Amino acid sequence: MAFERHEMNNRVLQDLKKRSTFGLPFYVVLSFIVVFADNFQTRHLFFSICFLLAIGGICLFRLVHLPVARKMGENYEILNRNIFFISVILTALIWGVAYALIMLMEKEYTTQMIMTVCISGLCAGGVVAFIPHKWLSIIFNILMLLPTAVTLLAKGSNMPLAVMIILYSFYMVLIAYRGNREYWDALENEYLLEIKSQEMALLSNTDVLTGIYNRRYFDVAFGLEWKRSGRIGTQLSIILFDIDHFKIINDTFGHQTGDEYLKKTAAILTSVIKRDSDIVARYGGEEFIVLLPGIDAGHARKLAEEIQQKVESMIFDHEGKKVGTTISAGIMCCVPDFNIRSDSIISGADQALYLAKQGGRNKVVIFSSPSGGNDVQ
Repeated sequence: MAFERHEMNNRVLQDLKKRSTFGLPFYVVLSFIVVFADNFQTRHLFFSICFLLAIGGICLFRLVHLPVARKMGENYEILNRNIFFISVILTALIWGVAYALIMLMEKEYTTQMIMTVCISGLCAGGVVAFIPHKWLSIIFNILMLLPTAVTLLAKGSNMPLAVMIILYSFYMVLIAYRGNREYWDALENEYLLEIKSQEMALLSNTDVLTGIYNRRYFDVAFGLEWKRSGRIGTQLSIILFDIDHFKIINDTFGHQTGDEYLKKTAAILTSVIKRDSDIVARYGGEEFIVLLPGIDAGHARKLAEEIQQKVESMIFDHEGKKVGTTISAGIMCCVPDFNIRSDSIISGADQALYLAKQGGRNKVVIFSSPSGGNDVQ
């Protein structure tokens, strides 16, 4: 199944950072508990200082690296990702080596017990936190536990604990494998659901026959653009098109031919109206509507005339007969005024279209304002 691996990997990396950041304060707090709970620092001062500095330093580094990595941007994505992975590995290695060294110390039973409890909890929490990246989760577990297990086995002391650590480590590996699979299944399902939602949204906003936007989408886009243009005081133009004598095409050649003519007309509209900010939609039946932000009436007229000429020259064969007709257009342009109804501009374009039809069809009419005159071609 194909899905956007780059986007998914970015999502996974962000999840890893969020999950792991939550545990950083616990590393620091637990390191102080290990050192000071049984006055361990008085007996092993140098070790205690090194341990606290190492834990505090790596946690501080990881906290500082998060905002720095965000500011560096995508150009340093691989570098920052590797730094993050290395810092996580170093965190586990510091704890793992410290645990092994404490287990080698004579008569430090209380500290050894505290360290065992801390390591068990940190290992479990870390494995779960890093589940989005299976190998990072497994490596974190191994570096936390196996140095002590190997040390105890090599020394030949406390064999039951060494075996328990190995079994616990194996159990954490199983959790990492299963959790990682469940995480990715959930992430993929979420991604597929998002794609399906986008497809449904596209279908609900698209005219099934012509593939351009439908009236529902246009109404929403027009409402937003009316407010935006009114807020910044820029012109907004509407062109309303209607195919001339379309009923004759349907009655003479059949509805399939009529549908084909609508598709070709929509293709002409989208070939002329190219800006991302413009909206071309099927308004109903053989009517099309165009929304042109920041375009004055003169420019809108030139676009309408180009479409008019292309539609007039669009002739195709149907069972040896020529199929073709013309198109009429009504235009209205204004700077949106919040004191009047937003659909007034559409009503103006509709009135201009009516005048074009009444004037013999295959014409472009500009309806300037309710009180002004009409510019007819």
